[in-house]
Amino acid sequence: MFAVIAAILFGLALLLDLVNESIGSLLTPGTLVTAGLLFLALHMAGAGTYVRGRSWRGRR
Repeated sequence: MFAVIAAILFGLALLLDLVNESIGSLLTPGTLVTAGLLFLALHMAGAGTYVRGRSWRGRR
């Protein structure tokens, strides 16, 4: 999920950079890239993953 958010942020940053625009003074392409890197780091660290109880259906 974090990787999808990062991809959306990177795409939006690229689009804004190509048209030389920003969304207000707070959301510039640089801040979107930084936010995308944050979400990418969270994804790589395994944050947000939920592991249910282990199910052993093999040998007993």
